[in-house]
Amino acid sequence: MAATLGVIVGVGVAEANAPGKSLRPTIRPVALQVSESGNAAFHRWIEGYRDRALAAGIRADVFDRAMADLRYNTSVIQKDRNQSEFTKTVWEYLDSATSDLRVKNGQAALAAQRGVLEEIEAKYGVDKQIVVAIWGLESAYGTFRGSIPIIEAMATLAHDGRRGAFFEEQLAAALRILQSGDVTAAQMKGSWAGAMGHTQFMPTSFLQHAVDFTGDGKRDIWSDDPRDALASTAAYLKANGWTKGQPWGVEVQLPKGFDYAEANRDNMKMPSEWARLGVLDMDGRAVPNHGKASVLLPAGADGAAFLIFDNFEVLESYNTADAYVIGVGHLGDRILGGAKIRGEWPREDRALTYDERIELQERLTGQGFDTKKIDGKIGPLTIEAVRQFQKANGMKPDGYASLHILKKLR
Repeated sequence: MAATLGVIVGVGVAEANAPGKSLRPTIRPVALQVSESGNAAFHRWIEGYRDRALAAGIRADVFDRAMADLRYNTSVIQKDRNQSEFTKTVWEYLDSATSDLRVKNGQAALAAQRGVLEEIEAKYGVDKQIVVAIWGLESAYGTFRGSIPIIEAMATLAHDGRRGAFFEEQLAAALRILQSGDVTAAQMKGSWAGAMGHTQFMPTSFLQHAVDFTGDGKRDIWSDDPRDALASTAAYLKANGWTKGQPWGVEVQLPKGFDYAEANRDNMKMPSEWARLGVLDMDGRAVPNHGKASVLLPAGADGAAFLIFDNFEVLESYNTADAYVIGVGHLGDRILGGAKIRGEWPREDRALTYDERIELQERLTGQGFDTKKIDGKIGPLTIEAVRQFQKANGMKPDGYASLHILKKLR
């Protein structure tokens, strides 16, 4: 989804992600019931919000039509309340994201839309297989675009207050989209978190990047015709710095005795420099000099390794999870006939639960390896803290936040 909501590795393909979104959390049902008084409170909030929306430029007729007959959507709140328990490892995610069926369907989608995709590639300078791969991960090539009314979902989440300011911004953006005439409220459907259309744009990202590629006067990412959505995705990536022809990454093999402290996102070298250190592609050759790259070890020293380029970071603007970015890049490669990932994965490992990730950060910080945040997200700061803990304890400093590390910390 066009980046707004970042996600942590461990979900499934397509929902809590949009541009801004997509790895799906395990949902543990919570019984939520809203009384008539609860709905009355929701409607009072809408009345109060009306003044703010009109002051921000939303026309009264647009607001009143869109907000009429809304109800507090408890299923949306339930999903929002239960996001934190992610359960998939990077390899489990990739098994689904780049499955043979998804590759086959992607090749069919590319063939069906080849002319359009080549026009989009020529206009925006974004490689067509990447656009198709995002389409495949976000909505299974348009077959699962979401069926939740966006206005109701955004109003519910804005009223709820947990991330009220964020969702009020999304609601205002959705109302501006209606005001522009791109879509009707009845047609504006998507995921519970606000991601819409074939490639799951958040409303704010739509306003910034959506395009009318078909020339019919509407930026239509919702209908069966995917052309505006695909072009909008390319426009989004172009705006975020995509370099045509540069790989997102290349799978590599590391030499014996490799210094795992070198596998740091800030440690950028030309592939020819990496080759002199023994970092070669899977056929033993130097990776071409597409630009500076860093070594990524998404599952530590016992998993596959990649040299990743600037385009990796561009894809992170769509979704911050490494698993998602690898999934998009590798799916695109496979759609063009590329090989499967050849490196092994530590399949005996399991993903840390949310509570375990919190504990990991607390224990690291408590023992002097500051993660800066205790948020359950295994990002660069936590990875570096793990790396420093590993160094201090004579372990390979690969930064892999595993159950083994948590047990050592205990």
